[in-house]
Amino acid sequence: MSRVTPDPRPAPDSEGDGGPAVVVRNLLNEQGSPFELAADARRGLTSSPKTVPPKYLYDARGSELFEQITELPEYYQTRTERGILQRVAPLVVDRVRPTVLIEFGSGSAFKTRVLLDEMRRAGRLEGYGMLDVSESASRAAAAALIRDYPRLVIECVITDFEHAQPLPFRGARRLLAFLGSTIGNFEADAARAFLRGVAGRMQTEDAFLIGFDLVKKLELLLRAYDDEAGVTAAFNLNLLRVLNRELDAEFALDAFQHHVRYDEDKARIEMHLVSRHAQTVRLGALGLEVEFAAGESLCTELSHKYTRRSVEALLEETGLVLDLWETDPDGLFALCLARRR
Repeated sequence: MSRVTPDPRPAPDSEGDGGPAVVVRNLLNEQGSPFELAADARRGLTSSPKTVPPKYLYDARGSELFEQITELPEYYQTRTERGILQRVAPLVVDRVRPTVLIEFGSGSAFKTRVLLDEMRRAGRLEGYGMLDVSESASRAAAAALIRDYPRLVIECVITDFEHAQPLPFRGARRLLAFLGSTIGNFEADAARAFLRGVAGRMQTEDAFLIGFDLVKKLELLLRAYDDEAGVTAAFNLNLLRVLNRELDAEFALDAFQHHVRYDEDKARIEMHLVSRHAQTVRLGALGLEVEFAAGESLCTELSHKYTRRSVEALLEETGLVLDLWETDPDGLFALCLARRR
C-alpha cells in the first residue's frame, strides 16, 4: 500500500521533516475568494431582516469560545456525537476502507481522532485533509495531530467550504466527514447546494459521514444555545468585535443582547443579537450607517433540526443515498453515512 502525498498544487506554507508532513493552503488570500466579509456585511446589514453569515463567528477568539461551548453541560451535541462515533467507527472504517479522512469544518479535530484512531488500528491511515475558515485553529490542530500521528500527511485548506473547491488527496480512497451538525447552519437551498457540490466531487469509492442534530424537546434545545454561564452569549457578541476590527465598525457590545428562539415551522434554532435601544451604527470601511430600532435583531446563526425522513429526502435531492443511520439511545443526534447515487 503506497503512501499518499499532498495535493500537488502549489502550497504557500509547509511544515515537517523530510517532506511536507503538513501543507497549508490559504485560499481565502487568493484574488476572487468567495470569503468576503465586506460584501456579506453590506448585503446582510441592509436587508430585512438583518443578518450576517455564521462563518464570521469563527475568528481566533470565536473558535476558542466555541471549543468552550462544546464542553458545557447544556451542549449535548458534541458529547452525544462523539459517543456515536466511538461506537460506529469500526463499522464505518470496515465498510468504507478509507486511507484518507477529509473533514469539512475541522476546527480542533477533537472528535476526528476517533476516526483517525480506528483507521490507524486498521492499518489504513495515511492522510488527513482539513477544510476550515480558521487558519489559526487549523495550524494548532495539525501541530497536535502530527505529534500523535507522526507518519500522517496533513493538508490544511483554509477556505469557505460552502463554495466548491477541489478536494485534497485525489485518487486515494477517502472518507469525507461533516460533523457537529454544521449542515444545520445552512438554509435549505444552501444545504442542498453544498451537498450537491460535494456529491459531484466524490469519487466512486468515497463515502460521506454527516452529523445531524435531531428534533427534540424545546427546553433541551434552547438551553444548548443559551447556557447559564453565558459562553454562547459571549461567542455571539464576539461577531460584533469582528465587524469592529475588520470593517472599522462602531458596534457597542453592551447595546446588544444575545437571544435564542425556535421556529417550529422550519424546525430550526435561530441565534440573534437584539438591539437594546434605537441606535445608528457606523461601519467606516463600508461608508455605511445602519439603523437599528429598539428590539430589532441581527440574525447570526441558524441551526436546523432533522428527522430521519427529512435527512433521506435531503440526500435524495442532492445525488446521495443513505448507507448507514446511527443514533444515540435517546434519539438526540444522528450520524449518517452517504454514498453517491
